[in-house]
Amino acid sequence: MKSRFSTIDIKAILTELNRYKGMRVFNIYDIDHKTYLIKLQKPDEKGMILIESGIRLHSTEFEWPKSNFPSSFSMKMRKHLKGRRLESIEQLGIDRIVDFQFGSGEAAYHIILELYDRGNIVLTDYEYIILNILRPRADDNQDVRFAVREKYPVNSAKQYDGQVTMERLREIMQSYKEGDTLRRALNPQVIYGPALLEHCLLGVKLQSNIVIGKGFHASETEDLIKVIVALGEADKVLQDTNNVCKGYITQKREKKPNVKPGEEDTLLTYQEFHPFQFRQHENTPIEEFTTFNQAVDTFFSQVESQKLDMKTLHQEKSALKKLENVKKDHEKRLDLLQKEQDLDTKKAMLIEMNLPLVDGAIHVIQSALANQIDWQEIWDIVKEAQSVGDPVAISIKGLKLDTNHILMLLRCPYNDGEEDEGGTTDIQPIKIEIDLGLSAYANARRYYDMKKHAAKKEQKTIAASSKALKSAEQKTKQALKEVAITASINKARKVYWFEKFFWFISSENYLVIGGRDQQQNEIIVKKYLRPGDYYVHADLHGASSVVIKNPTVSMPIPPKTLNEAGSMAICYSAAWEARVVTSAWWVYHSQVSKTAPSGEYLTTGSFMIRGKKELSSPIASHLWFWLHV
Repeated sequence: MKSRFSTIDIKAILTELNRYKGMRVFNIYDIDHKTYLIKLQKPDEKGMILIESGIRLHSTEFEWPKSNFPSSFSMKMRKHLKGRRLESIEQLGIDRIVDFQFGSGEAAYHIILELYDRGNIVLTDYEYIILNILRPRADDNQDVRFAVREKYPVNSAKQYDGQVTMERLREIMQSYKEGDTLRRALNPQVIYGPALLEHCLLGVKLQSNIVIGKGFHASETEDLIKVIVALGEADKVLQDTNNVCKGYITQKREKKPNVKPGEEDTLLTYQEFHPFQFRQHENTPIEEFTTFNQAVDTFFSQVESQKLDMKTLHQEKSALKKLENVKKDHEKRLDLLQKEQDLDTKKAMLIEMNLPLVDGAIHVIQSALANQIDWQEIWDIVKEAQSVGDPVAISIKGLKLDTNHILMLLRCPYNDGEEDEGGTTDIQPIKIEIDLGLSAYANARRYYDMKKHAAKKEQKTIAASSKALKSAEQKTKQALKEVAITASINKARKVYWFEKFFWFISSENYLVIGGRDQQQNEIIVKKYLRPGDYYVHADLHGASSVVIKNPTVSMPIPPKTLNEAGSMAICYSAAWEARVVTSAWWVYHSQVSKTAPSGEYLTTGSFMIRGKKELSSPIASHLWFWLHV
């Protein structure tokens, strides 16, 4: 995912930010330790420029969460910049450094925003003497210290020296060895950035990942001419940023694991933002915007929401994977128990088919043990008997005398490839542990009992696993539900100006606002009461000053909306607690005045009403709650 500005991005955004020249700084806010909002305004326009050290700059229309307590850096910027006019916004040479100038002459101050490496924000005076710096550091290459009271080296910015020539291109190619990609060789030597470079190389049929020495030969003039043509196109595109550019955001499709009926099965996430539509993104989902600034503003404002969506996606996948693992474990256990039963049945059947052989082996070993023969000597006797072809000895494959068992390899004596009367097909030879303390029949019965025990265990496992599966499914559903709730809570929306007051939309689609206290009553009338609006009030203690916003000045507001606004004024008064039915009144905006008669004084939130008050019909104290699903 693209996370910071390139040179072409800076040039494109500065073209748009020039419209804020001439505005004055109203205030500066810090969002976090390296992101700041500069609020600008003039009589008929306002603007917000957001700067983030090392990452971006753009104007924003979104409400960003501001720090409750401004940092010392933002306080320093407020001290020097508040009230000053934004005179210019310029890029220093072709470096990713932007210089904001506030004020003119010796009263000028500069904010220098560095958008490369770890970034920096520097506050300087008119001579570029550093007054405050976000990240003090030293540049060993230029022998320069970036610290308070040092001079910022604006003259050391790299300047554009024109398009790359054939000679310069040959030098670049010679400095790289075979095996390096063409883009890796060119990108550090040109100013265009990887995205624009790849776009222009594709224009001359050169893939950006083409390898020097294989698909591209630096010694061939034809290949070098293609690169020169590509760099010429890149230079032209860079010049096009002098005009306002459209914005493009590339997207990536993420597969959703838990799709409800009627929902999209994919999630589109933002990946990159660009001022032009590049060739490498022809088969990529793209969202187009009117301006590049709008695209950048949308991209970064949606990053947190997108992270939340991806977190939700991963949590859904994790929850479903846990459920799938429980199901697989359940199936694996049942499969093992079934195989265990089949094996025990086969062992019992083989013992029954070889009763004389098994009894003979038990008798031989028991006799040897009764004669107190050493265990190793018993095994030597068995091997000696095997060498002369004794069938009982040949079937014995091991002695486990410490547990009173022997290991026998038993075969089906009827294994002729045909099915017998009992429906038994070919049974492969199996090594079976035989208990020396039991007869051959008793050993067979022991394996049949083990089979029955495994069958009971299988039934218990099925019952327990069924409960476990239901529990896992319920937990998964609950987890998915909690994930969805978390996502809906954290996704912020734009807050409208009227939401700081009491407000509602009337049945006839009029906006009605009311003050929460005396100060807000004062603000509503002074700032928001406009020609065509109606003022509604009630002569009761605590009644709110209510204003009905009328977008069509020539059309009167209908009675139903007037009654609803009157109900609002009464509900936020003493009538609510007293549960009384009373009337509100309304007047035109021109009848409301803050000018008191001679010798009198109006307190905050109080107004003079001149002329006749229009009474509404008696209204009961009722409030309605409307929920949009």
